Amino acid sequence: MPRGHWLVKSEPFKYSWDQLVEDGSTHWDGVRNYEARNNLQAMKVGDLALYYHSNEGKEVVGIARIVRDAYPDPTIDDPTWVVVELAPVQRLEERVTLVDVKADPLLADMFLVKRGRISVVPVTQAEFARVLALGRTVLREDAVPEKLSPGPPAKRNSGARKSAASKLKTVAASKAKKKEASRKSPPKKRGKSRAGDRSR
Repeated sequence: MPRGHWLVKSEPFKYSWDQLVEDGSTHWDGVRNYEARNNLQAMKVGDLALYYHSNEGKEVVGIARIVRDAYPDPTIDDPTWVVVELAPVQRLEERVTLVDVKADPLLADMFLVKRGRISVVPVTQAEFARVLALGRTVLREDAVPEKLSPGPPAKRNSGARKSAASKLKTVAASKAKKKEASRKSPPKKRGKSRAGDRSR
């Protein structure tokens, strides 16, 4: 039986990829949307899920595996809601942002785009493969889960720095000329400043 593919969302300040790697596994609780609940119920052991950081980052950062089928959510006394258990498999070599997904015509119908408010959504095998390709990641069954590496440092533009330095010199020279000219000209009568009015 072919395994299913999914995408699960978590705000990184609540439960990040790094936390999942540290814990080794977790139950996916807190789902209170019926569509997302139905998706949890449809998950099977061995299915793979793209791990997406929502709100902050808005990017796919890793791959997780379902390690236990749905059972009642232990955080609430209501059998309506369920959880599954998942474990980290592999982090993406490069994070795939929501902007990347929306810009790719092969992912135009992805539920991440079409059903952006749902925290657990199905992913087709083709979409799953495409996200991995964008993330320059080859799925390895023997992979050791890793924490996220820090993002790449901002590129330094030496040309821009030189241009900025040149502008600063020009501004400084202009100010010096104006100051020198004001010394030579007679003092002007000062009227009442309206700076206070503008600042209110």
